[in-house]
This record gives sequence, structure tokens and C-alpha cells, in this order.
Amino acid sequence: MEKTLEKQRLIEKIEAARQKLNDSIDMKKDYDTIYQHSVELDHLIEQYIVAGF
Repeated sequence: MEKTLEKQRLIEKIEAARQKLNDSIDMKKDYDTIYQHSVELDHLIEQYIVAGF
């Protein structure tokens, strides 16, 4: 049960980070901002993969 909750929280974080990245691209934010959001998303996806979900 705990693993399911942990997975759901991580998915929610990934979706929020993805939305933040997409919004920054749509709003034509500066490169550094977009890159930072991309790195944040990549890190969360890496956590998901390492956890074996």
C-alpha cells in the first residue's frame, strides 16, 4: 500500500513538473528557466525509473 501511495505522489510531482516546463516554453521564458524545469523533470523521471515503478 505504501508503495502505491509513493508511486502516486511521484506521478503527481512528474505531472506538475511537466506542466511547469510546458508553461515556461509556451510563455517563451529564458533558456536558463526552461533548462532548469527540464532538469527538474528529468530528475523526477529518473527517481520513478530507479524505484522500479
